[in-house]
Amino acid sequence: MGTAEHPQVRLTPGALRILDTASELFYRHGIHAVGVDTIAAASGVTKRTLYDRFGSKDTLVAAYLERRHDQWWSLWAQRIEAAPRPRALTVFDSYLDDAPTSDRGCAFLNAAAELPGSHPAYEVVRRHKWLVRERLEELVAEDPGVSQPGQLAEHLFLLLEGAVAHRGLDGSQDRLTRARSLAAQLLGGPGPG
Repeated sequence: MGTAEHPQVRLTPGALRILDTASELFYRHGIHAVGVDTIAAASGVTKRTLYDRFGSKDTLVAAYLERRHDQWWSLWAQRIEAAPRPRALTVFDSYLDDAPTSDRGCAFLNAAAELPGSHPAYEVVRRHKWLVRERLEELVAEDPGVSQPGQLAEHLFLLLEGAVAHRGLDGSQDRLTRARSLAAQLLGGPGPG
C-alpha cells in the first residue's frame, strides 16, 4: 500500500511531521473532529504547507491509514518470521503487544465508521482488512492438519475483529486474550503466549 500510491504526497521532513501529527490526532480524536487548522498548528506548519504536501484532508486521511497499515504489517511480518507454528496466532499477539498504540480499538474500523464508502481512504480500510484476512488464511493453511483453511481463517478473523473492536470500547485486553486462546484451541496450538 504505502503513500507511493499517492504520488502527489511528498514526504519531506515537514510532510512527515504533518503526517505524524495528523495520525495521532485522527486516532485519538476521530477524523471528523480534527480539522486542518488543528493539524497545521500542532505540526508547526501553515495550512498552505499542509495543502502543498497533501492536497486535501482526504488525501492526508488516506496517507495516515496507509502508513498505519505499512507499519503494522511490517511488525506483523517480523513476528510471523520468528514464530513457531501455528503462526496464525501471531495476528492476535500483534494486537496484544500493540496495546498502547491501539487502545481506542482498530484505527481502520474507526475510520470506516466515520467515512462514506466513496472516500479515498475507505478503499485503504477495505484493502487492509482484505490483506489481513488473506494472510491469515495463508498462515492457517501452513498446518497440515487443517482441512478447510479458508473457513477456519474466517472464524479467526471474526474473533480478532470482535476482540479488537471491544478493546476500543472498554479499554481491556481481556477479550483479545480470550480470542487468542479460542484461536489456539481451533488451531490445536499453545494457549496464551
